[in-house]
Amino acid sequence: MGRLKQKGKAGAAKAYVTRSSAVKKLQCSLADFRRLCILKGIFPREPRHKKRANKGSTAPTSFYYAKDIAYLAHEPVLDKLREHKAFAKKISRALGRGEWSIAKNLEDHKPVYRLDHIIKERYPSFIDAVRDIDDALCMIHLFASLPSNPRVSPALIENCARLTAEWQLYVMHTRSLRNVFLSIKGVYYQAEVMDQNVTWLVPYQFPQNIPSDVDVRVMLTFLELYQTLLGFVFFKLYTDAGLVYPPPLDSSKDESGAGVGAFNLRTANPSPATGAPKSDAPTVSSKEVRQTIKNITAESSSVPSNDIDIDRVERIDSLPDAAEEEFVPQASKSDLDVPSSLPTLLSLSSLPKLSSTNIFAPYTFWLSRESSRSIFEFLIRSFGGRIGWPVSSGGGSPFAEDDEAITHVIIDRPVAKSETAQERERRRRRKYVQPQWVVDCINAGKILLEDLYAQGKTLPPHLSPFGERDGAYDPTIGLANVENSLVEADDAALSEGSQEAEDVEMGSELEGNVTSMAALAVAAADDPEALRVAELAAEAAGVDYGTFEKEVQKKQKQQKHKHKEDAVVDGGGEEDMNKILMSKRKRQLYER
Repeated sequence: MGRLKQKGKAGAAKAYVTRSSAVKKLQCSLADFRRLCILKGIFPREPRHKKRANKGSTAPTSFYYAKDIAYLAHEPVLDKLREHKAFAKKISRALGRGEWSIAKNLEDHKPVYRLDHIIKERYPSFIDAVRDIDDALCMIHLFASLPSNPRVSPALIENCARLTAEWQLYVMHTRSLRNVFLSIKGVYYQAEVMDQNVTWLVPYQFPQNIPSDVDVRVMLTFLELYQTLLGFVFFKLYTDAGLVYPPPLDSSKDESGAGVGAFNLRTANPSPATGAPKSDAPTVSSKEVRQTIKNITAESSSVPSNDIDIDRVERIDSLPDAAEEEFVPQASKSDLDVPSSLPTLLSLSSLPKLSSTNIFAPYTFWLSRESSRSIFEFLIRSFGGRIGWPVSSGGGSPFAEDDEAITHVIIDRPVAKSETAQERERRRRRKYVQPQWVVDCINAGKILLEDLYAQGKTLPPHLSPFGERDGAYDPTIGLANVENSLVEADDAALSEGSQEAEDVEMGSELEGNVTSMAALAVAAADDPEALRVAELAAEAAGVDYGTFEKEVQKKQKQQKHKHKEDAVVDGGGEEDMNKILMSKRKRQLYER
């Protein structure tokens, strides 16, 4: 006899756990349960049969995998949360009794949990972490622009601002930025890091307010995880690039509002202690190995050893090791068209990088006071350009406004009616462009004409460079190219149409004569003499009698159909309405 199945012991009822049951099993509060789920990446599941998973109940609830809850039961962070709960009770009791020394001792030994092991669990490889930093970058840029309040501490905002500056420094140093889009929400950036596209959103520098309907505790939990993740990722990126992490901060420049310029990128100098470990084993060169093989071959062969060409052996041994190991490509004897020099990994790595990452290298920019310095300093420096700004935008500008090396001025205000002689001279030597020119040049991968973006002119449409679907916007195709293609298509259509018109010219004239004569015959169908006149005219025009007869019949059918429609419009509507109001049986009798 088979084993009896008990209700709620197998199937969906055992595989899923409700949220209330999970909180009861973990012996924690609902807020701590939410925090654990966010940190561990556990989210509610939707069972196929909710009634079975809820053991027959139809009440709305959230379900989790039972294995996920059992996984949370062994989480070290859960133990720290329980210790923090006990710590809160002890310190509140000490403060209530006025035991200040005990309260201070408890505060010094406050339980603190770390998330390093969670990062290693959720991201086994570094590429997995790079793929998942999009949301992390958006979150830290958002909190870096928020004002401090009782829920968001100043230290948290300062840490987010430091992480954003470190990310921008790395992107500028490696020239990884690829696309930019100025939207209503903010500025969208896309960089290529470790062959992965990383896209993030940076809000504009406006006063931000936290809405009252937003649960900041949930966002702070995500931010806590993202800060730890970015710390790991930035350390790896800086180390691979040969830079010191974290980059040292110049306090004096930071106080003067230098922004990203307050951080100094330093190259890591590997010390002998941290270098490659030296092996005590003796090193054996390839020349010694070949010499040993030759000696063994000479001893085992029947030829006496004194017959060996000693001079040739010494000449081979005297060659350097590098020359012996070097691969020399030979030309193909069978196919003379194949080149003898093939590309190798060394030759490919020595090729220059794409020029689009250095499109601003020959230029020096001056940023006017109404333009956002944080945005355009990041953009121009990411593509090799130099940029300066007035003191009102912050300190740390590398040059002044009267520098002779300035080639472009980024300005976003109308042209002044009255200018001094010095300003007119500067305008003659420099090119004044609007901020959109910088972004469109980056998306196009080349320097665009400055005339379309000159100060005071109406700008061309700024379209998003993001999109990999068919028919998506391609920033490499300008509006002029689109117009030229449309003109060429119209010309081709006109030429084809004229050729077809020449081919069917005679036939169309003949068909027109036949149609006109057929219409005349239908109009005079009651008059036999008029019909006879139409037949004679068709015969004189060279129209076959059969063709003329078919056209007459077609015109007569069209005429009858037209009369029938007119009759329906006049009195058919009332008849149809009467049919609709009839029952099915009466309608069938009526239609008989």
